[in-house]
Amino acid sequence: MQRRQPGGQGPVRRSRDGGRGTRGTGGTRARDGERSASRPAAARRAAAAGAAKRTTAPNPNGLTGRATVLLVILAALALGYAYPVRVYLTQLAEIEALRQSQLAQQERIAGLERQAEKWKDDEYIKAQVRRRFYWVYPGQTPLVPIWDPEKQTDKELGAEPAAPPPPDSWYGKLWTRLEPEPESKN
Repeated sequence: MQRRQPGGQGPVRRSRDGGRGTRGTGGTRARDGERSASRPAAARRAAAAGAAKRTTAPNPNGLTGRATVLLVILAALALGYAYPVRVYLTQLAEIEALRQSQLAQQERIAGLERQAEKWKDDEYIKAQVRRRFYWVYPGQTPLVPIWDPEKQTDKELGAEPAAPPPPDSWYGKLWTRLEPEPESKN
């Protein structure tokens, strides 16, 4: 039985020794272990006289197959570690925000404790009652400021007082019409 080789070199005769017979083209008998299956077929055959030697084409992008596989593996690892690193950094930011919040709460608690200590003093309580409820001792004349005591007045700033905003209600408009006009400073 004769078969053709895949390359079309002609029929191959198989012998009874497991197919390691002679070639149909009159080649030599192959010895055990001498023939390497890892070598390409072009390297196993002798080149014809005057034939050009085969060379590999240069890779235009400069990446070999190994480098491409390595880059793919590194990209997969980077993508695999990106999410856990992001979660870690987010958790670090949350921990820092909680520390800042805790410090602010501790400062607030300390301020409230200082305030509570002040309320244990009778003189402080009297001063707060006089300031908040406008209480006076018997015989004193109460003076109630009509402006915010924490803000400076226009006179203190050296500017002329600003005109009050026009009233929005009907009774406010009526009252402004009934009031006499202020005298000018001429």
